[in-house]
Amino acid sequence: MDRRTALKLIAATPLVFAPSMVRAAEYSDAAWRKAIVIDGLGAPSDPDYVEGRTRYTARGRAELASSGITAINCTVAEPGNIPNAFELAVGGIAELDRTVADNGDLFVKATRAADILAAKRDGKVALVCGFQDTTPIGPQLDRITLFKSLGVRIIQLTYNRRNLCGDGALEAANAGLSTLGHETIAALEKAAVLLDLSHGGQRTIAEAIAASKRPMTISHTGCRDLHDNPRNVRDAELKAMADKGGVAGIFFMPFLAPSGKPTREDLIRHLDHAVNVCGEDHVSIGTDGGTSAIVIDDKMRAEQKKFYEQRAAQGIAAPGEGPDVFNYVGDYNSPLRFRMLADDLTARGWKAARVEKVLGANLMRLWGDSWGG
Repeated sequence: MDRRTALKLIAATPLVFAPSMVRAAEYSDAAWRKAIVIDGLGAPSDPDYVEGRTRYTARGRAELASSGITAINCTVAEPGNIPNAFELAVGGIAELDRTVADNGDLFVKATRAADILAAKRDGKVALVCGFQDTTPIGPQLDRITLFKSLGVRIIQLTYNRRNLCGDGALEAANAGLSTLGHETIAALEKAAVLLDLSHGGQRTIAEAIAASKRPMTISHTGCRDLHDNPRNVRDAELKAMADKGGVAGIFFMPFLAPSGKPTREDLIRHLDHAVNVCGEDHVSIGTDGGTSAIVIDDKMRAEQKKFYEQRAAQGIAAPGEGPDVFNYVGDYNSPLRFRMLADDLTARGWKAARVEKVLGANLMRLWGDSWGG
């Protein structure tokens, strides 16, 4: 989900905390203050957003401050096989740059690990430019260095459909990686841009991991061995990714549960499973959502219906999506979701060091290794 979509789905909704969310803290305040908290795929959002405005409101600022988030991988290019993908990607980068410029006391644009550490020190949120598709690049691989010069640091190989690099998650043929896909991975690694394999077909992911010489990410997914949905990834690929030093992010999405309405128990079950498969050094969070709470009212229902219908018309809606299926974990529908999750994991018996790794330390290591300090 890109920032514009996240803002539209959240705009003008009151901030509501369900009674079940008011819980005694389990994760220590000292550990929380120290933690680097990274959303491996998400978007900063303002509940009082108005179309065309980039300056954050007082409520939006307060939410981000309370969230504890240090950094977010933000999608700046529309995914899918769309016309004018290159031009739209350049425009998306410019939009993020304007947001940072208009909120210099709130955001920094991160292109190296040191920028994220500085954001933590200064109480700001570091925004990382990422793509969820290689369509803006296509066969013109020199565009990778161009986009890197504009600040892009994470590029996802495929979206749900087939592109020139390989098959996405929804392609029944599961044909895997193309010759251009192999060339694109080599070009990304040469440019020190992090490869993301989210939304890939099973063979595409497996072949891309085998072809890669550097660690990669699967920034937002679930565990397919727990719930057989094409947007989730099998244990074999999760393990292969971890064996190469990569990090998988578990999302806050309907694909975690057959009902399409995942609970905190569903999310933690996927996190536990991913840690058991990959090891605690190779798991993170990639919510695939905004930072604000979503309030399900008539306006939100209309927005979700429109959002789904657009995706269905493009052929990119995955099984489990629907006009009345909302992209969140209801128990964590709050700007405080990362702290709430840390409390729940601690209550489950996770040690503080493991919680810290999953909250962001694992991604911090991977991003630093990929881009440099």
